[in-house]
Amino acid sequence: MNLATALRAELTDTVWLDTALETVGRQPAAIARLFPAVGRRCGRWMLKEPPGWSVDDAARVLLLTSLKDTSEIPQLYRHGDAAEKRAVLRALPLLDLAETAQILEDALRTNDVRLVAAALGPAARHLSVAVWRQGVLKAVFMQLPLAAVADLDERADAELAIMLAGLAEERRAAGRTMPADALALIQRIQARGL
Repeated sequence: MNLATALRAELTDTVWLDTALETVGRQPAAIARLFPAVGRRCGRWMLKEPPGWSVDDAARVLLLTSLKDTSEIPQLYRHGDAAEKRAVLRALPLLDLAETAQILEDALRTNDVRLVAAALGPAARHLSVAVWRQGVLKAVFMQLPLAAVADLDERADAELAIMLAGLAEERRAAGRTMPADALALIQRIQARGL
């Protein structure tokens, strides 16, 4: 099921969204006014599909992907609240945006678990290896399930295993435990002989 279908299955009234999509198609600058209104106009409850997405996430992503000119998207991210930023992060894999890496890096500097998780999703392929490793380390520190990290096993390397082992040692010394999925990742990396 695609995002538009999943969203329309949840919404009882699609008039506002349909009008907003048409408006953005004709007047791209209208996105600055419509994007923040999505939560109020469409709702904020969780969708059945895709898992972890809310109605406003999906509606905002549809608005962003309907733009022919994506030059406003970095501003929407910069000036948005957490829900608006998360929607931009979730839309990034569907967009051709020169600022993708900078937006992802900004999200990884936050302490908002939702933004960090979104930044480590499919768009994380745009991150340098060093920044991506730091993002994974931050996710472990924040106790974010590593299942949220896209391409984890493909990108994980010996350097990440060393970093995670160091974090595990620090946590042990502080009397705290390391998340099981992080320990399992270290074992998988070591088993590959990296």
